[in-house]
Amino acid sequence: MKINGSDFTVVSGETLLGLLRTLGHKPERVAAELNGAVVPREKFGETAVKDSDILEIVCFVGGG
Repeated sequence: MKINGSDFTVVSGETLLGLLRTLGHKPERVAAELNGAVVPREKFGETAVKDSDILEIVCFVGGG
């Protein structure tokens, strides 16, 4: 699969939630677009990912 333009191999049956955690992201602090569609945060745990997918992850950063 492609994640933010880079190649990545996913485990069969992986969910978006599991993948985000594997990558070190806090799921409550990211937005995800899978194959051109925004995935609602409440659907991360039930959204399967596969090697042919294209995922864009945007991290929210606070500061002042």
